[in-house]
Amino acid sequence: MSATQSLKEKHVAVLAFPFGSHDLTILGLACKLARAAPNVQFSFFTIPKSNHSKFSTFKFNVPNNIRTYDVEDGVPVNHVFSGNPVERLDLFLKATLGNFQKGLDVAVMETGRKVNCFVTDMFLTFAADMAEDMKATWIPLCVSIPHNLSAHVYTDLIRRLFSHVGGDKNGGQHQTLELIPGLSPMHVKDLSDEILPRHSNETFFSDTLCKIGCVLPRSTAIVMNFCQELYPTPLFDDLKSMFPALLNVGFLTQELPPSPLPPSDSDTTGCLSWLDKQSSKSVVYISFGTAAAPPGEELEALAEAIEESDIPFIWSLNNDHKHHLPNGFLQRTNKRGKLVPWAPQAMVLGHASAGVFVTHCGANSVFESIANGVPMVCRPMFGDHWMIGRVVEEIWGVGVKVEGLVFTKSGVLESLKLVLGHEQGRQMRERIKALRELVLKAVAPSGSASQDFKTLVETILNS
Repeated sequence: MSATQSLKEKHVAVLAFPFGSHDLTILGLACKLARAAPNVQFSFFTIPKSNHSKFSTFKFNVPNNIRTYDVEDGVPVNHVFSGNPVERLDLFLKATLGNFQKGLDVAVMETGRKVNCFVTDMFLTFAADMAEDMKATWIPLCVSIPHNLSAHVYTDLIRRLFSHVGGDKNGGQHQTLELIPGLSPMHVKDLSDEILPRHSNETFFSDTLCKIGCVLPRSTAIVMNFCQELYPTPLFDDLKSMFPALLNVGFLTQELPPSPLPPSDSDTTGCLSWLDKQSSKSVVYISFGTAAAPPGEELEALAEAIEESDIPFIWSLNNDHKHHLPNGFLQRTNKRGKLVPWAPQAMVLGHASAGVFVTHCGANSVFESIANGVPMVCRPMFGDHWMIGRVVEEIWGVGVKVEGLVFTKSGVLESLKLVLGHEQGRQMRERIKALRELVLKAVAPSGSASQDFKTLVETILNS
């Protein structure tokens, strides 16, 4: 059998965690892999809503050697949600692995190829057993920063050390994680509830995530949505000692180096044309991703601050939340502001007019901000946001968290003034420019991210 014939029998199953931007990140990885290995078949699995969003609404362009498959979301017919944001995640995870197994059976039948390799979101811990049962390799992807990966790996230790802390925000929550290599700047309060539950009623989601540290040693390699150059040395050395095949392949939702912006009139949202009329580094871009939104009173306070600041802005705000804006806000600000239900974020941040990004500190949002050299005003909301926010402000020095970690009119005005007007803001721009240069160096042909991606492709081809 020739090498080409052997490759044509390769079948990689890509399993997404369909919440936040996790599915977009692993789809970005799948597309990059499919282009690098055109003779390998890739099957991409996620829930119907996610597939529809990527391929029908946003017309995501995928290589010909990727097929997409729907898996059930686990939501019972006529189910009424309680309002708990974790409920949808719990229902989905309870449906695994059966829902993915059904999709896999269809993919194997249609392609005529058994699965040789699983590339999955790290949160899908069942994939370790699935890969073992099918005698396939397992390569999980960590979407977040490596500090968060480390916290998952050390979850058992963290729970033993800090389980007594509970909701004590004024005491133990301010203790640092200095016993864990590379995490000394982190505070207990930066840990997500999935790593350190503050309440007695643990969710199925937290039960699943606490297994991450136990199953990762069974992986063939671990892919990081990150660059080696951005690690603190103790953190990199510690993770690499546990996982020698830790592969930092660069940012997966951001083209690197960023491509020149397309013609402004090709952007159907109108954001680029609007930005063309603004001064350099003058615009506030506001977005909280696909899964996060501040409480209504904070959205109102943010809008009041934006209005009083007289700073031009683009605000990506879901229509479901527009009723929280002050009466008449849109009419009073329409000459210097643009409100859209969705914005082409990487393009907005890549425009010369973008001056500051008001963000929830989702990993991909922060990475896209770094790649385009835009400092941040941070309002973390849940999960890994708190840890990322501390890295952005205190380790990298490329942003500032809002006062009290909630939006108030005075707090937002002060943060915007600091980033756009003060010497501290100028220093942030210098630091984020330096980070951007490190990232571009990593993705150069001989850079660390390019070399790690080459190793990943070889690992898959040899699976």
